[in-house]
Amino acid sequence: MNFDTRLAEQQHKARKRFGQNFLIDNSIIDNIVASVRAKPDDTVVEIGPGKGAITEGLVKTGARMHVVELDRDLHPILLAKFASDNFTLHAFDALKFDFSQLINSETEQLRVVGNLPYNISTPLIFHLLSFHPRIKDMHFMLQREVVQRLASEPGTKSYGRLSVMAQYFCQVQSLFDVPPTSFDPPPKVQSAIVRLVPHKVLPCEAINYKLLDRLVVAAFSQRRKTLRNTLRDWVTAEQFEALGIDPSARAETLSVKQFVEMANYLTKAGFDL
Repeated sequence: MNFDTRLAEQQHKARKRFGQNFLIDNSIIDNIVASVRAKPDDTVVEIGPGKGAITEGLVKTGARMHVVELDRDLHPILLAKFASDNFTLHAFDALKFDFSQLINSETEQLRVVGNLPYNISTPLIFHLLSFHPRIKDMHFMLQREVVQRLASEPGTKSYGRLSVMAQYFCQVQSLFDVPPTSFDPPPKVQSAIVRLVPHKVLPCEAINYKLLDRLVVAAFSQRRKTLRNTLRDWVTAEQFEALGIDPSARAETLSVKQFVEMANYLTKAGFDL
């Protein structure tokens, strides 16, 4: 029995539980593929390929393609369209997927692409950042608000934990916006494309990354309060002075470097989590 790909695509409806909004705007699709600039010797991982709108352009580059798709009803569609020695489908939840298993050599790096479901975008980005030494770059479609948070600078309202931790690991570049009309069904929010390029060498490295992460969480836990209040169980007045940080300032005024310096100071001082 022949599998009717077009009919299967038409019959498959976006599912809320998977946060599905399928990209249908060809100009946006072409812009995303052009932004990635995949090459035949690249290993590309696409998260949530859906019906393969972006996948098609990436496959044409000749890159080794891995796609991670949780919705099993989409698997026959993807395999019918792209099955080849250069295409591998992983039926898995990207939040739990071990991306390092896709790397075959010590020098190989992954190029990650995805139209990420809005409801899991932030935890998924943190999951991927744990593999940062083996990732060359990441191109994501996200809610525009999330892209703004990723790229925000200190002193802005959208600057927060996601900004600090993403910029600790990566250079962040907001590329272009994507309107709701580019999707089926149209989401209720604006979207945008972001490029994350992991630093080959971290500009400022935390001695204890876990401590840095928890420090940043605590600092931004109550945005309107000063560091003196949010970090009262972490940093003493004398330590703020030694660090050259004003305790009456708020978390969004500190740079990534200042957070790392604070975390390293506490680590050396024997701070116990």
